[in-house]
Amino acid sequence: MSLNKLCFYTLLTALCALCVLFASCTKLAGWGVLLWSSDNPAVPSGTVLPVYIKSNINQAWVAGIPEKYRAEDANAPDKFEIPLKQMELFGTRAAALKRAEEFAQLAVMYGETLQDGLPLRDGPDNGARRVYRLRLGEVVKLLAKTEGTPAISSTGEPLPGDWYQTLTQDGTIGYCFSYRLQLFEYSGGKLEIVQRTVGEQGEDEELAATLAKTWLPESYGAMLANNTIDLDMLNQHWGFYPGQDSGKARLFLKDVENDKIIDNTFSYTSIQPNGARAWRFDGASLQMQLRSDNMLAVQYTENGGALRTFLFVTLPTDIDDIILQENALRSNRFMRIYNQGPLFSSANYGSLTLNRNGSFSWSGFDLLIPHIIPASVQGAGRIAMRLYLDSSLENRYAGAFTLQFNGRRDADVDFLYSFESQGLRIEYIPKNCIDKVTVVRRDTSPTVVYFFKGGEPPPDDAGEILIIEE
Repeated sequence: MSLNKLCFYTLLTALCALCVLFASCTKLAGWGVLLWSSDNPAVPSGTVLPVYIKSNINQAWVAGIPEKYRAEDANAPDKFEIPLKQMELFGTRAAALKRAEEFAQLAVMYGETLQDGLPLRDGPDNGARRVYRLRLGEVVKLLAKTEGTPAISSTGEPLPGDWYQTLTQDGTIGYCFSYRLQLFEYSGGKLEIVQRTVGEQGEDEELAATLAKTWLPESYGAMLANNTIDLDMLNQHWGFYPGQDSGKARLFLKDVENDKIIDNTFSYTSIQPNGARAWRFDGASLQMQLRSDNMLAVQYTENGGALRTFLFVTLPTDIDDIILQENALRSNRFMRIYNQGPLFSSANYGSLTLNRNGSFSWSGFDLLIPHIIPASVQGAGRIAMRLYLDSSLENRYAGAFTLQFNGRRDADVDFLYSFESQGLRIEYIPKNCIDKVTVVRRDTSPTVVYFFKGGEPPPDDAGEILIIEE
């Protein structure tokens, strides 16, 4: 090939590449609505932009800069990159304009979280799965106000606020209730400046961080550490609520030492420093001190003049998530028993039938009345998988459960259980063998009942008699 031809083909190749590049930069991929305001250039959210390229490598859109937001320098770029999650793409300009019109009311609205660990969920409900945990002071973009299940306060009253679909700066979308969000408008510039200004309003950052945390009874920490979750306690919403928004602090917990409920409300005018990592509530006999980043001592003076102190902790996991996980574990334990039956029978102790919804019916248990099962109950109720085993019992038993007859808590009967090749073995547990929700020992003279699978026991039922073990 001659030198002239080689030069010609080289030039032709370069021209083709330029044409492809030019075409790719001028042909639109669609039209986008900016969800998160851009810093440089300072384009506000809600702006409709022409979109040219989707870069999977940079995880970004390449969009055109509207003329009114371009720099005055003639050599300044007319395109910029936008993270993929911070813009919605549409096939036509008309569709993008329609979306921008719908978005206009919230286009410049953002929220700063006032609580460390505030969850984003996959639906507008406090029971929905958590998809993200916000840091104290983190900013989210409000995308839409939506209907949802009202959030409930510790007193059982609905909290003021609304559910919003929100977007984090790293692209996570979820739902958040606005009670713990400080809403503000922002239309351009560095968002970090807004965050810093909001943070500077507080004179005592450590106090603000303390007030933003959720403080729960110290026993909750031990409960989580030992993996012995007592849902009855968690569902009571015990805790210390400083009430920085209302000027009314609430101490709500069970006083185990005196076996009574403490529910005290303290009205105060302000919270002032009272020593190292300590504060007093002016106008009330209440003070608090951080023992560590995650432990708070709360003190108040009773009417008789005695000073009472209670400890509270923060947990690494949201209470709602703990409850959801625990319910799932209990459901799995019950289904193991259910799958072993669900029909069980004994020649001496009748028939036990389990239902998938956790209910049971038991007939023919007369031999267990009244020393184990009260004579007044009917043979139906629910099975509660609320008990745990001490380590000394784990090798011998699969678990423990409570039969709640007729929904009466005074008629609850507790049993250890283990699986047998032909059915189920249960063993009665007196209340004095249970510490809170943990079975710590067997009865000194245990009552054991064997159930066989199915509606009829096998012919040889010698193993079904009431067994008293020494």
